Amino acid sequence: MSFTLATWNINSVRLREPIVLKLLAEKAPDVLCLQECKSPVDLIPLEGMRALGYTHMVARGQKGYNGVAIFSKIPMEDAGDQDFAQLGHARHVAGRLENGVTIQNFYVPAGGDVPNREVNEKFGQKLDYLSDMRDWFRAEPPKKSILVGDLNIAPREDDVWDHKKLLKVVSHTPIEVEKLAETQDAGQWVDITRQDIPEGQLYSWWSYRARDWDAADKGRRLDHVWASKDIAAAGHSSHVLRDARGWEKPSDHAPVFATFDL
Repeated sequence: MSFTLATWNINSVRLREPIVLKLLAEKAPDVLCLQECKSPVDLIPLEGMRALGYTHMVARGQKGYNGVAIFSKIPMEDAGDQDFAQLGHARHVAGRLENGVTIQNFYVPAGGDVPNREVNEKFGQKLDYLSDMRDWFRAEPPKKSILVGDLNIAPREDDVWDHKKLLKVVSHTPIEVEKLAETQDAGQWVDITRQDIPEGQLYSWWSYRARDWDAADKGRRLDHVWASKDIAAAGHSSHVLRDARGWEKPSDHAPVFATFDL
């Protein structure tokens, strides 16, 4: 069984329903994982998605904030969720496909603007969230699993537009990169995107603040696709759909794709 998945921080699934449907109609991934849906589950717009064949959904939502959802053409069952750092936020949901693959969809806290937990509670919450993820993966090592989502960290020097300038900017600080590496190592996760695209600048997020985001190209790779070690060799064809950042009323993130032959 071969299937393609995409992960996308949509920044409001209701507001951006038109570009979600555009992605599904034009690129037709078998599975779409969304973050920052900003909607209760019962208000997620489903009619258009179902018409395109996405008849299976697992989701966790809340009004106005956070929210994660997985839509699939392939039969999928709800595989639960975790409340890391006990924030009470809708930031994680898992779905299990009919071939036994579990997809873990995450929206890691952004962490605010100041990279110091003593003066910025949100930064502390981000670090604690990652620590809890790490501990969970150590306690329950993932098998036949894919982890996707907006992890809100660009770990490599070539995952940001200027490594030195961003060392003190939340999303690329050394402590965040270290925490993400601990989390990845705990589950022996393989970064599928960088397995496929091992060298070169690669981004999935561009700020709304830039007058011309494309020309400025001050991006960061915040959105990730990982696979457990036992299935990592099955992943391929990774790419970022950069053009989606320029669609009408866009998210500030672009979708990230990968295909798995399992």
